[in-house]
Amino acid sequence: MVTILVNGEKRGVQASVDTPLLYVLRNELQLTGPQFGCGLAQCGACSVLLNGKEVRSCITPLSAVGTKEITTLEGLPARWAKQRGLSKEQAANTLHPVQEAWIAEQTPQCGFCQNGMMIKATELLEQTPSPTVAEIKNAFSSGVSPHLCRCGTYLAIIQAVQRAGARMTKRSEIL
Repeated sequence: MVTILVNGEKRGVQASVDTPLLYVLRNELQLTGPQFGCGLAQCGACSVLLNGKEVRSCITPLSAVGTKEITTLEGLPARWAKQRGLSKEQAANTLHPVQEAWIAEQTPQCGFCQNGMMIKATELLEQTPSPTVAEIKNAFSSGVSPHLCRCGTYLAIIQAVQRAGARMTKRSEIL
C-alpha cells in the first residue's frame, strides 16, 4: 500500500507505483475531475496540481508523487479555504474563485477540458494574481503542450481567469 496526500487528506492506495496517477485518482479514489483525454499529456484534461504546479496525471506515475500534495478539481475549494484561513464551516460552503468564475462566465460547453483549464488557471493565478491577456494565453499554450478545448471556449476561459483573478485580489471592477 502506498500513502499519498490528495486534497489535504492522506489516502492509502493499492495501485502499483508505475500506475499513472490519473488511474489512481479516478479508479481507486473515485475523483472524477481529472479526465482521460489523450493519454499522452497533449490535451491537459487530466491536469492536477502537484505541490502547486500543474502536471499531466496521465503520464505521471504514482512513484513520482512521493510526499507531494495532489490537488484535484474537487480539492480546489479546500485549497482556497486553507489559503484564506477559513473555518471548517465556512470551507464547506466555499467554491474556489476559479470555479465561481467558470460558473459566472458560463465557460464550459461540453465541459470535458474544463478540469485542466481550471487547474491551469489556479496555478497561474497563484503565481500571477493579475495576469494580462497575453500572460493568460501563454500559460495555457506553454509547458508540456497546450491545453486544448475542442469546443473553442477560449474567450470565455480568458474572461473567467480575469474574473477569478479580480476576485482573488478583491478588485471589484471586474466582479
